[in-house]
Amino acid sequence: MIIMKNILEKARKAKAEVSVSCEAQRNDALKYMADSLLAETTSILSANAADLKNAEGKLSIAMIDRLRLNEERIVSMAKGIREVIELKDPVGRILEEKTRPNGLFIQKIAVPFGVIGCIYESRPNVTSDVAALCIKSGNVCILKCGREAFESSVAIVKALRKGLKQAGLTEDAVQIIEDTNRESTKKLMQANGYVDLLIPRGGKALIKSCVENSTVPIIETGTGICHVYVDEKADLDMAIKIINNAKTSRPSVCNAEEVLLIDRKIAKEFLPMVYKTLVEERLKANLQPVELRLSSECLKIIPGTPAGKDDFDTEYNDYILAVKTVAGVKEACEHIAQHSTQHSETIVTGDNAAADYFLKNVDSAAVYVNASTRFTDGGEFGLGCEIGISTQKLHARGPMGLEELTTYKYIIRGNGQIR
Repeated sequence: MIIMKNILEKARKAKAEVSVSCEAQRNDALKYMADSLLAETTSILSANAADLKNAEGKLSIAMIDRLRLNEERIVSMAKGIREVIELKDPVGRILEEKTRPNGLFIQKIAVPFGVIGCIYESRPNVTSDVAALCIKSGNVCILKCGREAFESSVAIVKALRKGLKQAGLTEDAVQIIEDTNRESTKKLMQANGYVDLLIPRGGKALIKSCVENSTVPIIETGTGICHVYVDEKADLDMAIKIINNAKTSRPSVCNAEEVLLIDRKIAKEFLPMVYKTLVEERLKANLQPVELRLSSECLKIIPGTPAGKDDFDTEYNDYILAVKTVAGVKEACEHIAQHSTQHSETIVTGDNAAADYFLKNVDSAAVYVNASTRFTDGGEFGLGCEIGISTQKLHARGPMGLEELTTYKYIIRGNGQIR
């Protein structure tokens, strides 16, 4: 794998330049990257058209939407880069400082990780998001995209590298592995001494492969079996709006709702509202209806597909929703503990005690009261764009922005102290 070796060597060399660059240099690079992205709109859309053609008959409607680019989405990608410019520089922050009794002055200072590898699937915008966050935080990135978004991602990286060159920062700060074979993916996972951190963004199979095969440090991200629980004291109109948004606004993303839990006391009143909104009204509007996979109790109230044993443990990324009744907030929390991927969960309720119980007992990265799970996003959390949503607990959890792309080192100043 000579090509892969060259990429790793270039990244390690670029790391030395980017890690010592000043904030003004990095911001200048980001400005040119955003400008170049817009200037190359035609070539990026042409590449995306090739990806869309290759995806015909292979991906669901929701996943096709996830893959698709247009001028508006490219403008949004450039806007995301410019928003990162305005964020506070995460590098060089003094996290802690103290003077010891022996006179040693110790500082704990935020520094870049170095080289960050990112393996991702069918979302071309991830390419620019990751690159922008890495440059702003003084890191170099090596990107490995899936075959679905390959042509789009390569075109985006070419545009970003043009911007880096215009700014006078090394183009090799952003690189993409220009093949889709598994061997190069494995090489990236095991590039000890070259890659300082690996972040996979994708489905369960990708995350599992990285966890099992990576020998470099890894942050697990993305898999989202997200729950909405409608409590007996919920405002039902509010609940319908939240459910509709969480499930249908972008069903292919990791913060979309996959499971709906309903207090048994309100099921007969509320389930018909769910059916009307997600099935009947969408059919009337010529939109794809949501397939409801229902527990046996729910099937007695509304029509749908009988839920199988795996339906409450599946990230669908599609217009499918598993639905079950529970005997109150305690059982809802117990169900979530058993089936959740610890991404995002919400309770809809007017009862403060139920809300507090839910917040304390649900162990996920983002836990909501009376709001859609779709807000679990770097931009919505004020982080600019995001490099991923961590579902683990070490180092980073939830949407990962600039601060999560830094580690720290200790700087110690003395005047001859010995131990």
